[in-house]
Amino acid sequence: MNRKRVSAWLFVLLVGALLEAHAQINGKSLAEKLGFAPDAKLLIVHADDVGVTHSVNAATITALDTGLVNSASIMVPCPWFPEIADYAKSHAHVDFGLHLTLTSERVYYRWGPVVSKDMVPSLVDENGYFHHDWTAAKRINPKEVDLELHAQIDRAYAMGVRPTHLDSHQYRLFENGKDLFEVLLRVAHQYNLPVFVARDWFADRPYLESGLTAADIVLEHTVTIDPAVAPEKWADFYKTALKNLQPGVTEFVIHLAFADDEMKAATRERDTWGAAWRQRDFDFFTSPAFRQLLQEQDIKLITWRELAHAVQH
Repeated sequence: MNRKRVSAWLFVLLVGALLEAHAQINGKSLAEKLGFAPDAKLLIVHADDVGVTHSVNAATITALDTGLVNSASIMVPCPWFPEIADYAKSHAHVDFGLHLTLTSERVYYRWGPVVSKDMVPSLVDENGYFHHDWTAAKRINPKEVDLELHAQIDRAYAMGVRPTHLDSHQYRLFENGKDLFEVLLRVAHQYNLPVFVARDWFADRPYLESGLTAADIVLEHTVTIDPAVAPEKWADFYKTALKNLQPGVTEFVIHLAFADDEMKAATRERDTWGAAWRQRDFDFFTSPAFRQLLQEQDIKLITWRELAHAVQH
């Protein structure tokens, strides 16, 4: 074999080895990218709806201080956003995302868009609040969604919040078609922020998977309690979920507040996601029993900040 052929052969081997190594690196699971074994059970305990009331803020801060709840997301359009923004600004280590909000679901306690209501007519009702719900009759304009999402993120940055991720209040931007999910992804990429997406959702909504890029973070599983669970079975639901947790990254989506007069008034028209619901979540996820279960099941807590860092590096 002459020297030129040897050189060409070595070059092919080198390129092949580099491509194989690259594939192995890129083929790592999220757990491996975080430095854990492939079968590690990793958990984000994520409190939604921060900023909606003072009670939610106070309960979430208390829960974060325990270290058992380790992530949360903030609703920028809500009345108590300035309070939690000030806290986030002075506690930059806390894993706060933005709970992008386009609906106002309570009956007596309402909020509206960050931009002028005249700029997003499809998103507001006759009183200028976000709609209670999105029915088939409501034609939500993706361009207006894009405008409002930018405004919410820009306001958060302007008030000192440095979000670690984005998610969607009531899952509206995931469950209402490809067009809105594409808006969310485009906005997220513009700000270089990961979006909460779970592989659990792909079977029912295949457009989610098809819209993602190789750079997007996809969690393996998500768990959230259902309104059908009776109050006396609340802790049992979470204990069962923890004992059956699968390898990979799972996010528990929880809702915290104290069942005080403020929270009772804000949610008095129905029990779902109301004051008592949120107090039960708070009680379980700040309890010694939850801490013990994490240890017994060898479950490790991780954050969105850690995920983003691991994937980007």
